[in-house]
Amino acid sequence: MVDVAALTPYLDNIVTDAAIAGLPGHYRGKVRENFDLPDGRRILVATDRLSAFDRILTAIPLKGQVLTQLARFWFDRTADLCPNHVIEYPDPNVLVCRRLTIMPVEIVVRDYLAGTTSTSILSMYQAGKREMYGVRFPDGLKANQKLPATIITPTTKAEVGDHDAPLTEAEILGRKLLSAEQWRTVTGHAHALFAHGRDWARQRGLILVDTKYEFGFNAAGNIILADEIHTPDSSRYWFAASYPQRLAAGERPESFDKDFVRNWVVARCDPYKDAVPEIPRNIVLEAARLYIDAFETITGERFALPDPKRSVLDRIRANLAQYVPLPSGERVG
Repeated sequence: MVDVAALTPYLDNIVTDAAIAGLPGHYRGKVRENFDLPDGRRILVATDRLSAFDRILTAIPLKGQVLTQLARFWFDRTADLCPNHVIEYPDPNVLVCRRLTIMPVEIVVRDYLAGTTSTSILSMYQAGKREMYGVRFPDGLKANQKLPATIITPTTKAEVGDHDAPLTEAEILGRKLLSAEQWRTVTGHAHALFAHGRDWARQRGLILVDTKYEFGFNAAGNIILADEIHTPDSSRYWFAASYPQRLAAGERPESFDKDFVRNWVVARCDPYKDAVPEIPRNIVLEAARLYIDAFETITGERFALPDPKRSVLDRIRANLAQYVPLPSGERVG
């Protein structure tokens, strides 16, 4: 386990923006900077921004590196279950991938009645809803209990600052967001990926509660896994050992994801309506420690702390210099 004190030097070495001079096709996502190269490749630079409640809450030291390296772990493990967009990793914070046409539907797989956002099934269930995402929920369910079966709760793919909206299978097909064959394929991939992640997490003493997948289409129309997979930003993890006791006591399970920051915010304001208070340094550092602990617990590997004296952004820029197109169409290096 990484000591919080060892992370203090990184508070002044956070990547909040990653402008790379000369790289074309720039697009700013919620947590990643995207650059589209003329040859069909896309460069994804993971910043340290933390997004929740459809806004950027803060930045967490080393978060971008954790997400990139943990997604790499999962992409490698699941390549035989579903094709993915990975080409190479030129930097600990960077993925070079195949450019895809991103599916207009986000696929969220859930095993538990949980969540904190407005589109979570727990929030809607506690508000009295019993029909959600085309699924009928029985009365009498407890917060954070296991669902009778694994379900998929799709949402729209929102732009930065917009809200994801719940969808049903009937709406997806009726609005022609996906064909029936595409829906069967993508939900099959999602169930297979989730089952693999759930089984691996169990071996590591964790519960994979729910997760979001993003898929896209390549030029041939094939469905390809994109973005990230089973990271603390896209997934909710609980500690298995303490879960039964905390559930029985009506307490929130111990989480291993960005719920740590989300819960701090929710306890102090309505993040959908109010200004979010500045998140203290001790909370930011503890979040950094949790991200690193998540990486090490899930992978069984030691997280490689970078040189705190070298600017992470300068390192990223140096490693991406080879991708800057020259006027002739060649690349540096």
